[in-house]
Amino acid sequence: MEISTAQIKELRARCGAGVMECRNTLLEAKGDMEKALGLLKEKGRLKAAKKADRATGQGLIEAYIHAGGRIGVMIELNCESDFVARTSEFKELAHNLAMQVAAQDPQYVSKEEAPEGDDLEVETACLLLQPYIRDPDRTVQDVIVETIAKVGENIKVSRFSRFELGDQIVRK
Repeated sequence: MEISTAQIKELRARCGAGVMECRNTLLEAKGDMEKALGLLKEKGRLKAAKKADRATGQGLIEAYIHAGGRIGVMIELNCESDFVARTSEFKELAHNLAMQVAAQDPQYVSKEEAPEGDDLEVETACLLLQPYIRDPDRTVQDVIVETIAKVGENIKVSRFSRFELGDQIVRK
């Protein structure tokens, strides 16, 4: 089967994978774009699972002040190397996650941090389980996994703080 350059460009624009990975996945999917996207997502999850135990000692702290200056967020996003921490993909992820925290007000990073027996709806209380504000069909964890597949390193959200004018509760 012949795969056109236009198909490769389209798939690459939709998922951000490399040219050869897109080409090979399209060949595997016999030209079916949706099937190729599914295969690439699965490959991304596998890559992320393999990297999950790696130490994340580098990264950055992103600060975001929402329009009007009434809500502010600081988030620590970690990766394995300072090289990846300086990439545009990593910086964009940190910024988008800070906006997510400002908009959705999660209380915990992950389900594991939530106390047992608490009557919380984990999908809204845990940042990683929330629907992503830029694409509600995906979770925040899905977006992080996609970035892990792109940059080739483990990425973790360590902590965040959200401040709202007049709110006396500071969450970590």
